[in-house]
Amino acid sequence: MPTFDYRARDKEGKVITGTVEAGNENIAASVISQRGWIPTLILQKGSRSGFLGPVRLFGSGISSTKRTVFTRQLATMVNAGLPLTQSLEILYKQSAGTRLGEVVEQIFHDVEAGSTLNQSMAKYPEVFSRVYVNLVKAGEASGSLDKVLNRLAENEEKMNEFTGKVKGAFVYPVIVLFVMAVVFVVMMVFVVPKLVLMYRDLGTALPLPTKILIWISDLFTKRFYLPLGFVIAAVIGYRYFSQSDYGIRETSRLAFKIPIFGNLKKQSELTEFARTLSLLVSAGIPILDALSIVSEAINDPVYREALKEASAQVERGAPLSNYLKANDNFPPLLSQMIAVGEETGKLDEVLLKVSSFFENETENALKALTVALEPAIMIVLGILVALLVISIIMPIYQLTSAF
Repeated sequence: MPTFDYRARDKEGKVITGTVEAGNENIAASVISQRGWIPTLILQKGSRSGFLGPVRLFGSGISSTKRTVFTRQLATMVNAGLPLTQSLEILYKQSAGTRLGEVVEQIFHDVEAGSTLNQSMAKYPEVFSRVYVNLVKAGEASGSLDKVLNRLAENEEKMNEFTGKVKGAFVYPVIVLFVMAVVFVVMMVFVVPKLVLMYRDLGTALPLPTKILIWISDLFTKRFYLPLGFVIAAVIGYRYFSQSDYGIRETSRLAFKIPIFGNLKKQSELTEFARTLSLLVSAGIPILDALSIVSEAINDPVYREALKEASAQVERGAPLSNYLKANDNFPPLLSQMIAVGEETGKLDEVLLKVSSFFENETENALKALTVALEPAIMIVLGILVALLVISIIMPIYQLTSAF
């Protein structure tokens, strides 16, 4: 029987690693879930290749877009009056031969055998998150499964659109920086060494900028193992540091302190928090359960720990807004709006408006960042080119000035 290495989180968010024997990844995921943990990575032993091995992200076989389409189609069929089993049968046959088709087929057989839809979906945490499963459970209990599924689809569509905008804003800078790095390496490896031979033939003393340029070129040609070793050590060090509990928390806190980018990350997390909590509350899930579910759905450890503390405060009878007001990670606007929602009994509507506000703020910040990045990159590129040209031309200029 195959053995799988896994990484999971318990209810407190602590990272747990180990091995499990199972027939396939789905069974391994079920075994881990039965222990009360949420699997985040599963990798079969012996499937690694290369120095570090491929990092196989759990759930990479089914994109959020495919899940959104499945959710929307299932909601439409249920709303049209089709029995749940017939709807699932149509959907798995429609996506036959794909990973999603396999999962839906198993869900169909489970439901046909008497399981509820949420119980069947809970066996596949790599596809259906805890938020998703609990919302389906609430929909089944209230008899409004089609409405809940529609809300889920709308929520995922908004999140996909929002994530796409965030990623799209960084496409241009990343491409430019990558090209700059490639050009720099080519210059250091192929161009500068030929210039060094010419400088030696000239027999003139080299200025400091040219010496620095030659030293960097030597690192990439004669001592290439030094920068290569540094990069490998940095990658391995970051990998192990970022997987530890302390490293995860400190990396997150450091990310929030980065100018501009830290604020974007914070607003992105707040958008996800407000939208997800609104969705859960509107489905009739009690606020304590909703906070517990959201704390596990949020990826950032700083906000995950904060929401667990908030849940404990609410359990003792304190309003949610009081805790958020005392925590610096949550802006005053959020606590004030939640206080209004608690007083009026319209917490879900208020949270939805707040999530839209943070989303708009993030989009505006992204637009401003994109506009500012283009000239900033051009300036940096111009300075680097100027330094490179000066370093190359200065020895020739000194030689011509001597005559």
